Amino acid sequence: MSYAPDEPSSAATPLPAAVPATFESRVGRDPSLPLEIGLVNNMPDAALRSTERQIRGLLERSCGDLGFNLRVYNIPEVPRSQAGRELARNYRDIAELWHTALDGVIVTGTEPRSDDLRQEPYWDTLTRLMEWADEHTTSSIWSCLAAHAALQHMDGIERRRLAQKRSGVFDCTRESDHLLTVGLPERLRMPHSRWNELALEDLVKAGYSVLTRSPEAGADAFVKQKRSLFLFFQGHPEYDADTLILEYRRDIGRYLRGERETYPTVPRGCFDGAVLQQLQMLRLLAARHRNEATLAAFPLALATSHAEKSWGETATALYRNWLQYLAVSSRRVRAA
Repeated sequence: MSYAPDEPSSAATPLPAAVPATFESRVGRDPSLPLEIGLVNNMPDAALRSTERQIRGLLERSCGDLGFNLRVYNIPEVPRSQAGRELARNYRDIAELWHTALDGVIVTGTEPRSDDLRQEPYWDTLTRLMEWADEHTTSSIWSCLAAHAALQHMDGIERRRLAQKRSGVFDCTRESDHLLTVGLPERLRMPHSRWNELALEDLVKAGYSVLTRSPEAGADAFVKQKRSLFLFFQGHPEYDADTLILEYRRDIGRYLRGERETYPTVPRGCFDGAVLQQLQMLRLLAARHRNEATLAAFPLALATSHAEKSWGETATALYRNWLQYLAVSSRRVRAA
């Protein structure tokens, strides 16, 4: 099911009776009104629409009886091709956001062009967005690069470059009984896809509460309470079952076209033995024939037919808790 940017996702209804007792309302919010949520979609051109669809779908699966309006925004300084700019024209300009009242905002990452995020052309707008979110929302979600940028700006925490891309589905543990982890299992799985990381010890030292953690992938989800509640993901709960597979195929294509020097590492936990065997054959073929035509040997149909979304229920629980927190804790003044 799809919705226009401002169309409520469901009929406005009262809050479910099963809101966890740890949620405490700060104002007398009218529960008949839908939540107002913003999405600042900074993803690269090829992933722009799919990311919007993934986040929209996750919100729909998580909202229960809560209605919500989703407004999608564009930061003009994010570098885009002509085709990407055409897609982004369907979004609201970020300048409109500064004068808009929202309950929560979700901010995605993008592929950086500089090792120093402060040199990115969108840095000033992104940091203004952080300050706006703290003053004007109940809570915000920051994903991947957006999380890295937020911690660098707010607490001077520098991300660290990894020796190779951290890609795959990783085992995690629930580390906190925070209100956002209500209903999460003790052990869970979550997809990651990044070249950089925030060190766990840096987060703890700066006062962040780690919600979920992977022994291999590090901090997965973590929060910090400022005037607003900031929720950060180094992983990607919104991903579809085949997203990592498609990203891996894209990265092989970049190698074959000479856009990257090294052949990409196989994502963790995404392929069974039969697919892995074909992928190994593709790598040998690519070593002999480094041209884009070789990508036709990628076993896409077989790989995607076996894809499983093992993090789906966890992602839904996380977002459900976040939406319920917005519903009962909204600072936004509601019209009578």
